[in-house]
Amino acid sequence: MKARLLDLVSHRSASTGSNRERHIHPPRLLFEGFLVLIALGACLLKLPFATVAPISWMEAVFTATSAVTVTGLVVVETGNQFTLFGQLVILALIQLGGLGLMTFAVLSALALGFRLGLQHQIFAHEAFNEISLHTAGKTSRSIAVFALTAEAIGMLILSLFFIPELGWQDGLYHALFYAISAFNNAGFALSPESLSAYVSHPGIGLSVTSLIIVGGLGYIVMMELMDKRSWSKLSVYVKVLLIATLLINLAATAAILLLEFGNPATLGALNSFGDKLLAAWFQGVTPRTAGFNTLHVESLTVGTSVLMLLLMFIGGAPNSTASGIKVSTFVILLATTRSFLKGNLNVQLFHRSLGRETVLKALATVTIGMATIFIAVLTLSILVEDEFLNIAFEVVSAFGTVGLSRGTTSELGTAGQVLIMAVMLVGRLGPLTLGYTLTVRRKSHIRYAKTEFPVG
Repeated sequence: MKARLLDLVSHRSASTGSNRERHIHPPRLLFEGFLVLIALGACLLKLPFATVAPISWMEAVFTATSAVTVTGLVVVETGNQFTLFGQLVILALIQLGGLGLMTFAVLSALALGFRLGLQHQIFAHEAFNEISLHTAGKTSRSIAVFALTAEAIGMLILSLFFIPELGWQDGLYHALFYAISAFNNAGFALSPESLSAYVSHPGIGLSVTSLIIVGGLGYIVMMELMDKRSWSKLSVYVKVLLIATLLINLAATAAILLLEFGNPATLGALNSFGDKLLAAWFQGVTPRTAGFNTLHVESLTVGTSVLMLLLMFIGGAPNSTASGIKVSTFVILLATTRSFLKGNLNVQLFHRSLGRETVLKALATVTIGMATIFIAVLTLSILVEDEFLNIAFEVVSAFGTVGLSRGTTSELGTAGQVLIMAVMLVGRLGPLTLGYTLTVRRKSHIRYAKTEFPVG
């Protein structure tokens, strides 16, 4: 239906001559917007007054890509190598990338007094995944207000902890930086050690993880929570995301606590059980998909690192600042497997059946994601001499736009950096969106006879 509407819009524009807008598929427009923003950000970061010492064009492009895709992988230390101007550029790129270029495009149009035409509404509709076209403008405004409010509250709370330690000026700036970086699940930090200095600080640890969770749940989820305020009134989608997010975070915390409890380089170095629990909670939340760390990632056990691969691959919720295949996709796969094992052809969640297209989208998303990771791991293993776990960790971290690394980022080289930048873009735009960008979807009305095809 959307394709027909777009064709109709294009046809009418050509016939009347009143509108010369060319036909652009929404995901492609979003992809091109990301490229433009990365190019602009790289040019700003290359300015002499953006860095303490000159950086190469590759380092500028890599940093801009990491910021726009809200990843957090760095080849130049943010706090030490960039000036205040450079850091503010990075913050702006994080904000634009986190909220989404499409949101800002709609907001700009409304602010300048433009009326949204049908084609622009369809672009917004596809980007927001909303049901009604006329709600696009209202949704975009709500997203911006909610995001800025959440960041302001986060900044206020964090300032209570940073100001006593760093003073008013530095304390407020640190609070602002980490509030924006955490809410947008970016993982950029002002210290080379990320937040390791605050591993036992409950105020900062809980504040940052709260911002990560709120941003990673998505705007639609939070809006419905504020509107309904009753569990029974919530949609199945929101119920599933809330339960899945809680269970995954709790399971990750318990697993990390168990795997790292006796590790003298991580939890074993902490004195009290409360500190160990806080550190395990923080490290269990951040792989989806924020990228901060209070424990040294290189010192984590192999079991914890493998667990984090899964967490980074899953990511957060749709329409959020997080990436990965998304929690909803992961839940759909589990529900589909459960239905098949029970001999039920209908996939059900909370006594509701999922449509065939929804299941196929989930399968396509996972397939494209796994193919992207496999090809990237294979290629990077040829380009970089490192342990397989470190290489796989780097690729999955880039795909999930997480920003955690076991030390491979500094060893990538030019070809490796280009590869990781491509993976970050794929992860941020989404595997399914990439598929839409490369392939024009045209529904076929031809139906062939069924055939038996053995599986497994």
